[in-house]
Amino acid sequence: MADEHTPSVDPKLLEILVCPVTKCSLRYDHEAQELISEQGKLAYPIRDGIPIMLPDEARSLD
Repeated sequence: MADEHTPSVDPKLLEILVCPVTKCSLRYDHEAQELISEQGKLAYPIRDGIPIMLPDEARSLD
């Protein structure tokens, strides 16, 4: 459950966002505040409730 200090991502936005590298769907990691691309092995940060969908900003999961 989100608290006032942890912005959440709009569920409708999560439905339409895809990984810019693989074009596959993303999984939301609430605790880490990241969107995870399982296929691309990348984690995109979420800052102030805004997903940063730039490959250069993504963290490698390898």
